Amino acid sequence: MSTASIIDMGNRNSSVHETLGRFRQLFNNLCAGNMAELGSVYSDNVRFTDPFTTVRGIDELTEYFTGAYANVISCGFDFGDPVINGEDVCIPWVMHLQHKRILKGKAVKVDGISQLVIREGRVLSHRDYFDAGQLLYENLPIMGGIIRWIRNQAG
Repeated sequence: MSTASIIDMGNRNSSVHETLGRFRQLFNNLCAGNMAELGSVYSDNVRFTDPFTTVRGIDELTEYFTGAYANVISCGFDFGDPVINGEDVCIPWVMHLQHKRILKGKAVKVDGISQLVIREGRVLSHRDYFDAGQLLYENLPIMGGIIRWIRNQAG
């Protein structure tokens, strides 16, 4: 992605762009064995929220991701073009996940977006928006078929 594809609404802040680059790299290399890397991107007093939880502080974030990645076979992200307004960033993504407990390790694709607040070169706030049904519920043996049928009927 070139800088020309970034929608920058505010003053260009190289610290924000550098942090965003580290954020992308972190999530394309994150695994159960390298959780210490979170501290290179996140503030010590980070607030993280996704459809499953809210945690505060780098220690709680590390604990949450350690649990979340415990059964991950592979996980990577295709990041879209970010929208940057000063130190506020929204970046869309598609997660490609293989997890031991989801579809017996078969690949799952999940669309989402991260809303970030970056202060002093670190992510202070991170909120993920994604459809938990796309990640989990559609991939359960019985419930998945029902949810997929409902989604097809509605759309």
